[in-house]
Amino acid sequence: MPQGLSLHIGLNRVDPRHYVDGDGQPWDGALNACETDARDMEALAKKRRFKVRHRLLTAQATADAVIQAILEAAQRLEAGDLFLLTYAGHGGQVPDTNHDEDVLPTGQRDRMDETWVLYDRQFIDDELYTLWAKFKAGVRIVVVSDSCHSGTVVRAVPPALMGVPPGTRIRRMPVRVADRTFAAHCDLYTDLQTANPTAEQSKVKASVLLLSGCQDNQFSMDGDRNGLFTGTLKQVWRGGRFKGTYRSLRDQVAALMPAAQTPNYYVVGKPNPTFEAQHPFTI
Repeated sequence: MPQGLSLHIGLNRVDPRHYVDGDGQPWDGALNACETDARDMEALAKKRRFKVRHRLLTAQATADAVIQAILEAAQRLEAGDLFLLTYAGHGGQVPDTNHDEDVLPTGQRDRMDETWVLYDRQFIDDELYTLWAKFKAGVRIVVVSDSCHSGTVVRAVPPALMGVPPGTRIRRMPVRVADRTFAAHCDLYTDLQTANPTAEQSKVKASVLLLSGCQDNQFSMDGDRNGLFTGTLKQVWRGGRFKGTYRSLRDQVAALMPAAQTPNYYVVGKPNPTFEAQHPFTI
């Protein structure tokens, strides 16, 4: 019988000893609702009969802890099993030093790697691809990420032009913080990219489905209890009474959200139409 394991990550702040703001001062990236998002997604997982292996909140959510939790799942899961990984926190960027980012419509490369802003450092998307390659063929992976995954275009677009209401707290590391933090730890992030193969080189045999809080050129909004994406997903999910597929879940969530924040849906690794057609979070 298939088994389901889950990991839930939520950070309401980060370690200011690592992150630097635009004036060279420590930055803690304070948010309101990410820990609650992690707890609420854990509760959803338990109702769906997942074995919750780890909940990593704020200072617990270090890069090493996340890597070890994902590797543990990769070692335990077999073909047909399901891994649910949820993340709530800032999204960031570092310069793409291994040249694996997509070519933009202008013909130029994005030149930035997207990151999760973990407590002690940023976690680069290349590292995630390396970890996906550790899972066996036939394993299903669902990632629910309530964060910003901004591409190069966002760096040139002021928040007001993206339709974000004034005063709204967003889950995106400010550009000046990203630049200063990378400059302060350039060797670390360059070495991480060198140590991890590019996405094209990672042979992912599992099927990985991502439900993300927004498009690459948008922001994910924080809230008082939940992030906008997580809160809307819970509303549509209705405690499990939702009927439909992963894609229709994304579509119904998107229909309730503002145009400034449109959830994303895409699959990497081995195509698995049967997986995509299942009722969400079905072990």
